[in-house]
Amino acid sequence: MADQDTLHRRGLLFILSSPSGAGKTTISRMLLEREEDIKLSISATTRPPRPNEVDGEDYYFVSDAEFDRMVEEDDFYEWAHVFGHRYGTPKGVIRKALKDGQDFLFDIDWQGTQQLKQKDDQDVVTVFILPPSIEELRRRLESRASDSPDVIDSRMERAKAEISHWAEYEYVVINNDLDACFEKVREILAAERMRRQRQTGLIPFVRELME
Repeated sequence: MADQDTLHRRGLLFILSSPSGAGKTTISRMLLEREEDIKLSISATTRPPRPNEVDGEDYYFVSDAEFDRMVEEDDFYEWAHVFGHRYGTPKGVIRKALKDGQDFLFDIDWQGTQQLKQKDDQDVVTVFILPPSIEELRRRLESRASDSPDVIDSRMERAKAEISHWAEYEYVVINNDLDACFEKVREILAAERMRRQRQTGLIPFVRELME
């Protein structure tokens, strides 16, 4: 008889959101390095690539006309305007891969989260990461030394607007300590993978038990 750890399960769409500087990108990278069966969902964007970014690995860099076409043909799970550019999640092979047990990690904002839940609520798990304080958030943004004071001010205003949507998420974690925050996020992922409705292999397993 099969061990429960080997039973087939349906994949999930694991969403991490946070204001810029709260740590979701770092935690996303840690998850991808240490967790099996999870891939980063690659977004399409109209913004130009930054140094060292690779098309098809970091983002799909597309023209405004191509993005318009994808919107018109309903090729996105979700899309949104962010800092003057558009970002969207192509459906692609995601739906088929979910049936095969593949998990996908999404690093998106609250608008994208709402759209994704509307299109595929049964597979979505939402986690919001909060900074320990507004002062610490500004310190982290300034320590990057990559943005001007005006850009940082803009990001701080946007951060407050994003934080106001915290209650729309299933899980909320405060990133006071990176390693501790990561472990909490990892525990959420592990628990969600074990939800009964995702354990599609349980039905034949239990039938065999009862024979």
